Amino acid sequence: MNDTIAAISTALGVGAISIIRVSGDDSINIVNKIFKGKDLTKVKSHTINYGYIIDNREIIDEVLVSVMKSPKTFTKEDIVEINCHGGVATTNRVLELLLTNGARLADPGEFTKRAFLNGRIDLINAEGVMDLINAKTEKNRQISINKLNGKASNLVKELREKLIKIISNIEVNIDYPEYEDIEVLTNEKILPEIITFKNDLEKIIKDSEDGKIINEGINVGIIGKPNVGKSSLLNALLEEEKAIVTDIEGTTRDIVEGKINLGGLILNIIDTAGIRETDNLVEKIGVEKSMEIIDKVDLIIFVLNNNEAITEEEIKILNKIKDKNSIVVINKIDLEKKIKLTNYNKKIIEISVKDNIGIEELKNEIKRIYNIEGIDTKDMTYLSNARSISLLKQSLLKISTSIKNIEENAPIDIVELDLKNAWELLGKIIGETYSDELLDELFSRFCLGK
Repeated sequence: MNDTIAAISTALGVGAISIIRVSGDDSINIVNKIFKGKDLTKVKSHTINYGYIIDNREIIDEVLVSVMKSPKTFTKEDIVEINCHGGVATTNRVLELLLTNGARLADPGEFTKRAFLNGRIDLINAEGVMDLINAKTEKNRQISINKLNGKASNLVKELREKLIKIISNIEVNIDYPEYEDIEVLTNEKILPEIITFKNDLEKIIKDSEDGKIINEGINVGIIGKPNVGKSSLLNALLEEEKAIVTDIEGTTRDIVEGKINLGGLILNIIDTAGIRETDNLVEKIGVEKSMEIIDKVDLIIFVLNNNEAITEEEIKILNKIKDKNSIVVINKIDLEKKIKLTNYNKKIIEISVKDNIGIEELKNEIKRIYNIEGIDTKDMTYLSNARSISLLKQSLLKISTSIKNIEENAPIDIVELDLKNAWELLGKIIGETYSDELLDELFSRFCLGK
């Protein structure tokens, strides 16, 4: 990190301004070479300076230049931000001059990566930056802010502090058994503390899984045989003509996707090809994809036809989805009823997409399944991505193992080893320990100027 990096921090295109960010030990000197105005090496930190960007004597643009000296900056390095007029040609020309004069084009997320490596933020803060940029709902924004401002990090730090107290008490008993004023710890004495910790951890995991749903949305698959109204239902939910609708069976031969905001939650809706036996190769591939989607989505909407008797194939699908989050929808209730469902104990919603009947009831059922109103009333301090939740669950597994070892009267130093492993796993969430591969993968998702 000894070099100086530069990148465009705003979206390329026509706009009022563009911002080019420069960070590193030589950032002020590099910008000063192409700036006509005050000597930037002599201005005070955190000031905005008016002038021009020049190439030899040619004026490239009229700009405002912000100079921020380390360590009170985002990366804890010297940072200069050039506010120039928006537009592809002007912005690229300014960036080109910076690169010509000694800066290196930043990798995706490299500014945030430097902020982490220099101790300015932890990994949860870093993930919060990207989540805030990508936030599509108000709930997304709230979770992202709590990651960005340290609330989510504090949650993990508090867990680690509780655990280290238990570990420290064990350490003292192991290392200094001769001290008479130290209470002798037995497995039975530390068991209640570990169980309390386990309960706290389980609650955080449950809340975090709710947060993951808020952050990433719910993947919803609409399945059913051809011509039951799957594509019409997709269009009704999206309130747009996303899928082609005809009376011809097998019209949908591929996957059609769309998104809606339902009470602050994003539904990623997938309309699949009709499920049936077919000799058509293209349609057959579509049917295979539909069956695969049943195992991949979070929620299945199984559409049946009101004026047709249920088939053996549909009964097989009902059995396949009975243990999954699913909603059975009977469409075309404006037609004569011929379908009969027996021994099916899940909620069934009757709709007519044609007459817009039952669509709101369907949406409300999705809200009920995922407790959207309940999530809305909770504190939004969550660990809401797969990496963090996976580490929480690995830590919980170690805690559960320690409890099992206590119950089996294992030596206390074996119990301590499980607790230490759990503590280290929690540390990985905030970046107390990390691998270069993890950082490369995490920060590669960021845009260039962040």
